[in-house]
Formats: sequence, C-alpha cells, structure tokens
Amino acid sequence: MNILIVAAHPDDEILGVGGTIARHAEAGDAVYALILGEGQTSRFDTREDAGAKAVERLHHNTLKAAAAVGIREVYFENFADNRFDTVSLLDIVKAVEKRIGQLRPSIVYTHHGGDLNVDHQITYRAVLTATRPMADQPVREIYAFETVSSTEWNFSYRDSQFSPNVFVKLSAVQFEKKLRAMREYVTELCEYPHPRSLEMLRAVAARWGGVTGGQYVEAFETVRVIKD
Repeated sequence: MNILIVAAHPDDEILGVGGTIARHAEAGDAVYALILGEGQTSRFDTREDAGAKAVERLHHNTLKAAAAVGIREVYFENFADNRFDTVSLLDIVKAVEKRIGQLRPSIVYTHHGGDLNVDHQITYRAVLTATRPMADQPVREIYAFETVSSTEWNFSYRDSQFSPNVFVKLSAVQFEKKLRAMREYVTELCEYPHPRSLEMLRAVAARWGGVTGGQYVEAFETVRVIKD
C-alpha cells in the first residue's frame, strides 16, 4: 500500500505518527510525507529574519528523521509558518491534491481538526477537501493523529476534543525509531516537561498503552473509512 502523511510542519509527522510509520515501513508499505509549512519562521519578527539557511537546516533534519522511520520521500511546500490562515485554502488543497494524484495513497494520516495550532486546523480542512470521496478517489481511509503541544492545549474545543478509536501497538524497536527520528529535530526537541520532549513522547505512548493493553501505542481518530 501507499501511505501519505500530510503534516503542517516539520516534526509533526514524527510526533504524531512516527512509530506507525516505522510499522508500515517494516510491513513493506510505501510511506510518503507531505510537509505543507516551512517551519520555524513564525519564531522571528518577520519571515525574512529567519533566513533561508534556517529553513534549509530544518528540512535537512526532516530528511534524516524520515530515514530513521522508513519514509521513502518527503515533499515540501513551504507555506508560511503559522500563517496558513493568510493563504487561500484552495492553494493548500491543490498542494494536497497534487500529491494524492501522484502517489494514489490508500491511507492518509493528518492532523486533528481541533488542534490549537491554526496551521493544523487548516491542514485538516485541506485534506478533507482534497480527499472528497468521488469515484476516482484512491484514499479509502483517513486518520487524525494527535500532535503534542497542540492537540492537548486547545482547552476551548469542548465538543471536538481528540477522541481516539484506533490504537496502533508498537514494538520497542518501532518506538525507538520514533525517538531516534525526533532526536534529528535539534531545533524542535525540548527539555522535559515540555510536551515535545522524549520523556513526554514516551509517557504519551505508555498512556495509550495502558488504555489498550500495550507497552507503546499511538492513538488515532477515524475520520473516514470506505470499504469496497
């Protein structure tokens, strides 16, 4: 099967689905990632202050992280970081449609629509639009992942909290691949107790493992499944 991860920023693909990517890759599935945003530039007063080299370094880290979990290829679109709401939704939809048409994935993983981060919210909307279930649509399954430091921080979305109903058990090796990939993101990885720390990633996986009887587990919310 072809699998596509559609993420807003570099590192989201590892935070949300890194272990499951490793599991797919070990099973022989072809996993691809589409990163819509450039990352990092919102941390500066202007995008220009970040400089092209900062984005290039981040993308280099993305490729090393991809290799750690078995992603075959990463596609970058470079929409403005944390400014997706200033871009036409149609432009983002077309970027997703382009890769779906090229790769024809059976499964898509993307952000939860109730995340705090506006780029995550718009990515979710773009994926839903780009995967409209028409006769020639190759995508049969869509799952939303949680992104630590965004999914759990949106306290206002009482009616759209992340409610997982699919749980992927990971081997210790698969989970360690996720952690190894996250270590490649030297500018994104934080110290405990920040959610984007290795300790917290381990705690989240153990939490879902406790819920479902596994050691390390990634949780997903089913968006749509079509059975032919």
